[in-house]
Amino acid sequence: MVKRSRIIAFVIFIVVMGAVMGTTTKDIVNNIKLGLDLQGGFEVLYEVKPAKDDQVIDQKALVATAEALDRRINVLGVSEPNIQIEGNDRIRVQLAGVEDQNQAREILSTEANLTFRDANDRMMMDGTDLAEGGAQQTFDENGRPIVSLKLKSAEKFKKVTEEIVGMAPNNYLVIWLDFEEGTDSFQSEITKPDPKFISAPTVNEIFNQDSVSIVGNFTVEEAKSLADILNAGALPVQLDEIYSTSVGAQFGEHAMQETVFAGLLGIAAVFLFMIFYYRLPGFIATITLTVYLFLTLTIFDWMNVVLTLPGIAAFILGVGTAVDANIITAERIREEIRVGKSIKSAFKAGNTNSFSTVTDANLTLLLAAAVLFYFGTSSVKGFATSLIIGTLGSFITNVYLSRWLLSLFVNSGYFDHRPGWFGVKKSAIHDLKENVDTLDLTTKFDRFDFVTKRKRYFGIFGVLFVVGIIVLLMFKLNLSIDFTQGTRIEILADQAITSEMVSQDLEELDITTDDIVISGDGQNIGVARTSDVLSQEEISNLKAELKDAYGSEPNVSSVTPMVGKEIAKNAVVALLITCLGLIVFVSFRFEWRMAVPAVIALLFAAYIIIPFFSITRLEVDLTFIAALLTVVGYSINDTIVTFDRIRENMKRRRKIKQAEEIVDIANTSVRQTLGRSVNTVLMVTLTVVALMIFGSESIRSFSVALTVGLVVGTLSSIFIATPLWVVMKQKELKKKGVLITFKEKPVKTDEPVV
Repeated sequence: MVKRSRIIAFVIFIVVMGAVMGTTTKDIVNNIKLGLDLQGGFEVLYEVKPAKDDQVIDQKALVATAEALDRRINVLGVSEPNIQIEGNDRIRVQLAGVEDQNQAREILSTEANLTFRDANDRMMMDGTDLAEGGAQQTFDENGRPIVSLKLKSAEKFKKVTEEIVGMAPNNYLVIWLDFEEGTDSFQSEITKPDPKFISAPTVNEIFNQDSVSIVGNFTVEEAKSLADILNAGALPVQLDEIYSTSVGAQFGEHAMQETVFAGLLGIAAVFLFMIFYYRLPGFIATITLTVYLFLTLTIFDWMNVVLTLPGIAAFILGVGTAVDANIITAERIREEIRVGKSIKSAFKAGNTNSFSTVTDANLTLLLAAAVLFYFGTSSVKGFATSLIIGTLGSFITNVYLSRWLLSLFVNSGYFDHRPGWFGVKKSAIHDLKENVDTLDLTTKFDRFDFVTKRKRYFGIFGVLFVVGIIVLLMFKLNLSIDFTQGTRIEILADQAITSEMVSQDLEELDITTDDIVISGDGQNIGVARTSDVLSQEEISNLKAELKDAYGSEPNVSSVTPMVGKEIAKNAVVALLITCLGLIVFVSFRFEWRMAVPAVIALLFAAYIIIPFFSITRLEVDLTFIAALLTVVGYSINDTIVTFDRIRENMKRRRKIKQAEEIVDIANTSVRQTLGRSVNTVLMVTLTVVALMIFGSESIRSFSVALTVGLVVGTLSSIFIATPLWVVMKQKELKKKGVLITFKEKPVKTDEPVV
């Protein structure tokens, strides 16, 4: 009865969880907010400067500016804008889903200074006298578009008109409108000598009213836009645009479809491998991974996370990293079964022995993700957020939930004499009487020597290092505008295009560049870069013209030199902090002689990506930095697994007197952990390669960098980290003469000591 009840409990869980997921997943997915790179939109980073000489830009001024920008955004009808104060003088505005991006840019930054003056140019009223939301586009008696203004005080207007009437015959009320930027469309329509001049009506009577009209040679669109700008109110500071990007709606939809499809393929490949290779534990892993995906999406919904394209990549990558816990635990259970333990005993011992390794591996990835979040910007923060949530969620589901579900089967008794369900052949199981420990088990890698020829390995990696430097000196890096300056134009055409076509269309807009790359399965994606930072008006014209020419609005990003230098600086700082953090962490968990080799190995893995991008001419953008830090955080996992096994093997020796013993321990540990190391990296690589082949072009650099880093990271863990530890440990042995690796605690006894 007990056996049956555990299986029934498993079935009930599957049914209930399946019902919950089936009935809520669609709503959860629909509720998740999409970033502008997935639904189209506009993002701009402003540097806040004083509008007056004596003005101080402090937190109060930044908050006031953010509130002013929020009022302007309300005019656009954007339901959930994202306005963030960054540092001491920056404000970032993200408007996902905004339909008219040119209007959005104009509304945000254009300052309309409205003044009413007498014939002597003495100001009588200004824009502060307007009632909130008091400007409205309407028509005069002749059907001409005008702007109707509602004033705060009829009494003040009465006094003004009273003064003007008394100035006869110069009884004019002159209306001026000064557009500070982005307003050529208005000024070109004003036919008076001074473009700031609107009108000068004669005031022959005193008006006791709170309304007035601005009459000019406006179109309906211009009058409406003017009313919107006046309603937005004055900006308390000067805003300089130092970075901007805009994504067309079709681009976002196309990128999301490609990336989701790639993710599904990668996840399916992981599921199939786990079931085929690990049998019952693999089957349980697919269930917990499915729950992990559902819970992660639910957390995204609860936390109002804005999902970006790199965020989806991190979400998919999370599946590959989440399965690590299952692989490490499953391999440990296999070892316990092979030494002759029962399924129940093997299950208990395997979970116990794998817990610290799994914990350490997740903490290192969390460290890299946290640093990435702190130093990252915009979409990179989205990637880091997804990575942090995914790592925490995977630890909970793929450690505790997996153990509970697998325990239901193990404790049911149905698998007591069926090791094949755990991927272990009966012929590979030792008899308990043989007293074989898991550390004594043979492996399929026993014929390989990973340490003795360490000088040769160091030489090979040294040559690769030097070659990498030569490649960088010769070819340099193909830096995106994120790290330099300029404008990036990405075109999604409804048919095949050529670089000549794009070049000709850009030249007609007075934009000259020979840096044009055509890609995509249908050769319908074009990317052009120019070192010039295009103005707002140039970007507006560019988007309109290319939309007519290619069928969809292009993506346009502009970066000033100041922002590019800051991004590069932050990337270096983030890498250094991550490495220092890992050294401290590994030193605390193991010893500093393991920490230093581990960091050297992961730095080499990250370094190799750089000359690889140099020689292949792949573009180095913001997501490249995200990939580097992910490699740094993840590639150390294999090293930790190996070092954890080295620590176990060291404890068995208790005292080490010969240098050859250290070599033997290292070789044995690498052989015993190599299988699980390969499998864990393979799972991540499956998801990343799927993104690289089938995912969006926008994250292609990220996928390639991650793939190269993961492969090299595994090799450097085996051939750099472990041999370096051997060298450092042998020096310690030479200095001390003997290494005490494990001290037994004294056993208390009542017997007298002889």
